Amino acid sequence: MSDELANVINSRVQRGTAVAAGDGPGWVLQSTSDETGITDLDYDTPKHKPLKRFDSMWSRSTGLKPGVNENTVWKVSALFAFLIASSIATAVFAAQPQDAEYDAVAEEYVKTYLAAHPLRGTALGLHEYDGKISDYSRLALDAELSRLRRFDDRLAKFDPAKLSQRQSLDLRILQAAVKRELFEMQDMAVFERNPMVYARVADVNVYIKRNFAPLEDRVRSLVAIESQIPNILIAARTNLDEKLPKPFVELAIQIARGSADFLKKDLVAAVSGLKDDQLRVAFQGANRKAANALNDYATWLEREKLPKATLDFALGEEKFARFLTQTELVDLSPRKVLEIGMTQLKAEQDAFAEAAKKIDPNKPAIEVFKQIQSEHPASDKLIPDIARDLDKIRKYVVAHKLVGIPSEVQAKVKETPQYLRATSFASMDTPGPFEKRATEAYYYVTPTEEDWPPQEKEEWLTAFNYYTSDVVSIHEVYPGHYVQLLHLNASPASKVEKIFGSYAFIEGWAHYCEKMMIDEGFGGPSNSSPSEDDVKRAAKYRMAQADEALLRLCRLCVSIQVHTQNMSIDDATKFFQDNCYYEPKPARQEALRATFDPGYLNYTLGKLEILKLREDYKAQQGDEFSLQKFHNELLSHGMPPIRLLREIMLKDKSKWNEVL
Repeated sequence: MSDELANVINSRVQRGTAVAAGDGPGWVLQSTSDETGITDLDYDTPKHKPLKRFDSMWSRSTGLKPGVNENTVWKVSALFAFLIASSIATAVFAAQPQDAEYDAVAEEYVKTYLAAHPLRGTALGLHEYDGKISDYSRLALDAELSRLRRFDDRLAKFDPAKLSQRQSLDLRILQAAVKRELFEMQDMAVFERNPMVYARVADVNVYIKRNFAPLEDRVRSLVAIESQIPNILIAARTNLDEKLPKPFVELAIQIARGSADFLKKDLVAAVSGLKDDQLRVAFQGANRKAANALNDYATWLEREKLPKATLDFALGEEKFARFLTQTELVDLSPRKVLEIGMTQLKAEQDAFAEAAKKIDPNKPAIEVFKQIQSEHPASDKLIPDIARDLDKIRKYVVAHKLVGIPSEVQAKVKETPQYLRATSFASMDTPGPFEKRATEAYYYVTPTEEDWPPQEKEEWLTAFNYYTSDVVSIHEVYPGHYVQLLHLNASPASKVEKIFGSYAFIEGWAHYCEKMMIDEGFGGPSNSSPSEDDVKRAAKYRMAQADEALLRLCRLCVSIQVHTQNMSIDDATKFFQDNCYYEPKPARQEALRATFDPGYLNYTLGKLEILKLREDYKAQQGDEFSLQKFHNELLSHGMPPIRLLREIMLKDKSKWNEVL
């Protein structure tokens, strides 16, 4: 739930608000990219660990004392060798039935999961799920919970040690995915406590943003889906508790009305090329009923639920700890993670201030950053300038051998489609890993609108200052989300590994790339005797990167404090204002997100886990360490919880649990 919902609310963007972005889980998407100088990648993963070699027992002297019958010993030795060889063969082949049994269970889970989440199937590129929508009736939800519990039990019966290395990894990725679903249904009780779940059921963007089928076929799917929306919203009234958390209700009202507006305007405009009159009439009828049902739902929430809403949204320390352990395999207390986060926050604030001094030592850091934000393209140059700079970033990645880019297909920079502009600043639109038709990849950037007054245009463009724009492009495209998904598609990842991803891995990688690129000299001087302008330019990039890091660190700290230490929304808002220098409105948006998306701490958590893994891997490899090899290896095993990558990449087992 949280990944899809984040696409609706996760942006800190409001029209006319100076912001930066680069967010969104993105793991229902995919990608494609690069040019000359592509590094060939070795994705082969052995199915079994190599067996230990045994010296031949009859190729050495026996060292027998005089009088001992050597012939008898040879026979015993030969028999003993045969028994050992037989036992080894038995052990090897014993893993095969376990693998086959696991594969059957995994395949069954995937099929039943996608049957329960057909919109996800379509987004992944599996078009047998087109035209279908989840069943939100009480009976269906109870059946889904039973299904999850049943598979949780079945998966727990497999011993990872008795599976091949690949299946062992696969098993634990799937277990974490099941635990996440269970946590949302049982511990967060999203279908009983979160009305946003139902407000977002009209998210049918996938049918209009990608031409994976003729327009007529996609509209037929839309008619089938929209015709079910009124029933879903009737079910919502039955499923939801009497009293709901106030932030959830307020946001659900906004989402429902926004969704209704989207259906009535943007969706209609998107299918305006439809030629079939009969189909158009069917679409108009289903679309009108769905939009009306969403508006009615918003009105019902406003009248029936908002007056008696509460501020009961915190998970509590025990649940939050379980959330970290079960979904990301991070076995640290929330208090310890918060302690680490606060230390990192102070360090990043110091880096932000130190960079500001290099630009103008006489001004406060935030004033220096506001000055930087004034350096941006003109409205009519926004798209070409970002496209030019994106190519510069890609070439830097290739030239400095930072990570392999396993495709020559480059992401195309385009204006964000009109129907997505209200909730998007910049985003990657990449095909699902199983998409065979609509395989283009787009990097969407939201421009100013012609009818905006000059001041509003200027405020919007400050978020596209040259330095922040490049950092966001690093996060979204090269070498962030887009390159990660290119590796996923090029790797021998299983279906489980291509469908189910760790929030911390996906967002952690993209956020890590921001720091890694600046650390590796992007935006910095190209020679050993930099000019004053070179030094200032590098400092501006460091400030832009630190600004993005401060937001994600505040998310980590606020998420933990809101859910385990009774931090109020007002206090959380002030925390964002004081610690990442946000204006009141976007600060409150970020504070509200903490109430329903505790996992938004994973941007920083994943980044810190990758940095720790890199440090340990570098110590292990010594002179053989290469940043490119580290990144290629990191990206060649799907999207697993990073704790599992420690087992794959580190030889010293004592370090496997040292995730931070």
